[in-house]
Amino acid sequence: MKITRIWFDADYIYGETESGKKYRQSLLWYPGLKNATERERMDYRFGFRGIHWRKLDVDVSFDSFTHEDAEPSALQRFFLTHREIKVSEFAKMIGIDATLLRNYINGFKKPSKERERVILDGIHALADDYAAAAF
Repeated sequence: MKITRIWFDADYIYGETESGKKYRQSLLWYPGLKNATERERMDYRFGFRGIHWRKLDVDVSFDSFTHEDAEPSALQRFFLTHREIKVSEFAKMIGIDATLLRNYINGFKKPSKERERVILDGIHALADDYAAAAF
C-alpha cells in the first residue's frame, strides 16, 4: 500500500492511497508532528516505504496507516499525553518491567485485564500522592 496524499487536523494525520482509500492515525504516536507548525508538517518527502520529515526527524511508514491501533487505547493515551511521567520509574513503582510497560504503551504488546488493573491502580496512587501535596 502506498499513500500518495496526506493532510492533518489537530489530532490526526490522514493519508489517501492511489485508489482513493483514506486512512488516519493519531498524532499522539508522533509528538514531533503533533507539535509542529503547519509549515513544518508540509515539508516532507515520500519514500519507498513511507513519509519523511527531515527537519523534524520524523518517519511515518505507509503500513502504519493500516495498523489496528491507529487510535491509542486509554492506557496508551494516558502515557502519550503525560510524557512528564518517567516510564522506568513508574514501572518500578508498580513492580513491572519497564521494557514491558513501554511495549504496552507503544502497542507492541497488549496487557491482560489484570495487568491493566495494576497499571491503573498505580496511576491512581500517583494521583493520590499529587493531590495530598501541601506547601
